[in-house]
Amino acid sequence: MNKNAFETVKLAKGEVNVYDFGAVKLHAYKTNDPIDDEVFIIEKNGKAAVIESPCFFDNNTELEEYLKDLEVEGVFIAYHAAGGTFLPDVPKYSTANAVEYSANGGGKTLINNFTAAFGESFDKSVHKATNIIGEGSVNVGGIEFIITQTAEAFDIEIPEIGAVYTHMLGHDCHSIVAGAAHADAIIAQLKGYINKNIGLILTSHYTPEDLKDAQTKIDYLEELKKLAAESTDAESFKAKVQERCAGYSGGNYLNMTAGFFFAQRITE
Repeated sequence: MNKNAFETVKLAKGEVNVYDFGAVKLHAYKTNDPIDDEVFIIEKNGKAAVIESPCFFDNNTELEEYLKDLEVEGVFIAYHAAGGTFLPDVPKYSTANAVEYSANGGGKTLINNFTAAFGESFDKSVHKATNIIGEGSVNVGGIEFIITQTAEAFDIEIPEIGAVYTHMLGHDCHSIVAGAAHADAIIAQLKGYINKNIGLILTSHYTPEDLKDAQTKIDYLEELKKLAAESTDAESFKAKVQERCAGYSGGNYLNMTAGFFFAQRITE
């Protein structure tokens, strides 16, 4: 599937890019919220499963209105557990480690930070998992999803449309990379997508991407490791990355990555 082969539905705040696979449609909801969230709806025979949740009240309302003619059978809550008022009566699918991540781990920290930053517009309530799932196949809305647990939550493969959902990719933006070992783990994951010839890579903060984008990200991660080895501190490392990757968005993520590689706090 060509990542640009979609029809766009404009909404009041966000927009939905609809990919038609025949029996199945993928609706990629671009929230246009302050943290650039993406939410994905997989539709088949009038039923649907949702991957992740919006986390701003106006987006919750807007997406619920968009979904009103579909029978939503479940929502997968992986890395983004805030937005608990979204589709409150629909089953919520999550793994035990994803629940822990949002209740006591890094996900909770992010929710607290976003609440402080965005105030009452941000839906800080956390989705309650009604269906705890493990690795392997699960069927929601007549569609097979294959769950792979990660350190924080879980990724989702959708074999019927040749797609996979993971938290972050972004071929022209920085990502949070917690050191060389983490970079190697991401590289291995992306090479796995290439070996499986995955058609679309869906992520929480970017429009759908393809295998060319995955290779671009691999090259970026290899360059990060090289520049880190050549640098004496976080600030010099960050400056080198900014020079090599001019025009990349996500400067806050680069700041965090520099801190991880050199285990010290730096400022923008």
